[in-house]
This record gives sequence, C-alpha cells and structure tokens, in this order.
Amino acid sequence: MLRQRAELLRRVRQFFDQRGFCEVQTPCLSADTVVDAYLDPPALASEQLAISSVPLAEELFLQTSPEYAMKRLLVAGAQAIYQVGPVFRAGERGPLHNPEFTMLEWYRVGHRAADAIDLVDQFCQTILGRPPCLRLTYRDAFLQYTSLDPLDAPLEHLREAATACASALPEDCSRNDLLDLLLSLSIQPRMCAERPVILTNYPLSQAALAQADPDVPGTAERFEWFVDGLELGNGYGELRDADVLARRVAENNRVRRFSGRRELPSTSHLEAAMRAGLPPCSGVAVGFDRLLMVATAAERIDEVLTFPIERA
Repeated sequence: MLRQRAELLRRVRQFFDQRGFCEVQTPCLSADTVVDAYLDPPALASEQLAISSVPLAEELFLQTSPEYAMKRLLVAGAQAIYQVGPVFRAGERGPLHNPEFTMLEWYRVGHRAADAIDLVDQFCQTILGRPPCLRLTYRDAFLQYTSLDPLDAPLEHLREAATACASALPEDCSRNDLLDLLLSLSIQPRMCAERPVILTNYPLSQAALAQADPDVPGTAERFEWFVDGLELGNGYGELRDADVLARRVAENNRVRRFSGRRELPSTSHLEAAMRAGLPPCSGVAVGFDRLLMVATAAERIDEVLTFPIERA
C-alpha cells in the first residue's frame, strides 16, 4: 500500500504539472480557519508555541482545508496552483474518516465551475481509468430518484421521504439536513451504480464558498464528484464578494451556536484579500485517501493510511 500510495501521488503530481499548475505548500497552523457550520478545526493556544518575539492571535487552528491560504495566493498573483497535504477535522473517525487525512486541492484563475468539471472528468479518466463521468444536476437527481424538487418541495414532503430512509429524525431537522440525508441514503447509492457522477448546481443554501450561478436561479456554482458511491471531491466557481463571504460566515456561526458548537473567527486574512480583489477562478478539493481507496478497492480508510489516529 505504501508503494501504491507513492505511485498515485506521483501520477497526481504529473497530471497537474503537465497542465501548467504549480505545486504550493501553505501553513497547516493558522489564525484563519474555514468557517463551516459542521466542520470543527482542532485548535491550539498560541502561548504553547512559546514565541514572544512576534505578535500572534490567541488561538491558532489546524486547517480543515488549505482553501483560505490558497485563495490568498491567487490574490497575490498565482494563476494555477495545487497542493497535496495534511488537513484536520475534530470529531471525525469511522470507516471513511480519520481526524488527520490528506487533501488534494487546486485552483485556476479564469475558470468557472464548468471548466473545473471538465478537468475533474479528465482527472477521473486519467488517474482512475474510468469512463467519462455522468453529469447530473442536483435538481434532476432528486426528481429522478425521489420525485421531489429539492428547490421547491414543501418541507413536510421532504421530511416524509427522509423518514422512509431513516428510522428516527430529530424534530429540528432543517431543509438542508433533510436534503443531505436523502442524497446520501436514497440517491447517492443508486446514481453511482454504473459510472462516476459529477453532481452540479447545488441549492444556493448549500453554496459554501461558491458563487451563485447566474444561469440557473436558486443554485450555486458548486458540484461534487462521486465514484463507486463514494464522494471524492467538492468544487466551486469561487465566491469573490467579500460582503457575501462575511454574511455566510455569520450564518454558519449562527448554525454553530444553535447546534452547540463554538463560534469560529468571523474575520480572516482571506476576507481582506478578497476586498483587494480575488480574480475569477474555480477550485476543487479531493480527499486523497478516499481516492486511493477507490484506486485499490479498499473498504476502510485505515487500509490506506500509514497509522490511523489511535495508532499514530
């Protein structure tokens, strides 16, 4: 497995190097962190670093994704960059999760989501030897497999369909919670049965850091890539409006408070960089360990890691 991992890393780097990308390394430890409603970054009190010669934020975070730092490089003039490195997410351990894992992430200036989707399809064919991906909108997937319109269906109809998939649902399930449950339990296993899938145009309420799609009202330039029923990648036509970023961060912190999670920093170096001008670009993040799982037919992430967290 060590040799297979090394070979896959070599081929991934070759894929991007041949297309004019530059490999970069950004900090694992930063005052910034992606503010997601449900992802928890491990934190470190800066005093533990025992550095008094330079000013530091009171708390530093192990990164859940290199997204913020890589976009700052785009603002500084980088055109096409990729990174393969460790990321960290607290509270995640299971057959497909380890608190520390490896992420492949890339960005290209001048691309929209459609361009990134084409590149993911090429990547899938080249790296995994799979046929061209089926491209399906989020809305069409729901209509095909549940007969429900995810953008317009009444909440009670979504709850009825979700109840049929899960034995018990919390009373406070949001619309997005129900959509996520239906996607993972009812749609994902069936739509991925024959070939890889790229699911496009997620609802705007699930945009994360993607921009709204000007051509499809109510949706975002966000897509996900699935192979063998496993979600491998998440991509955006990137949000460039710093005011919208601030609003989304505030909303995610509101959701975090409601769910009992701690709030994360509401300002960031990325917001300042975006105000200076983030160029039009697309970005994609791929779980490298899951990619290796698919490439080697592994069933658990433990099979492709050198040492999972309990043996690290």
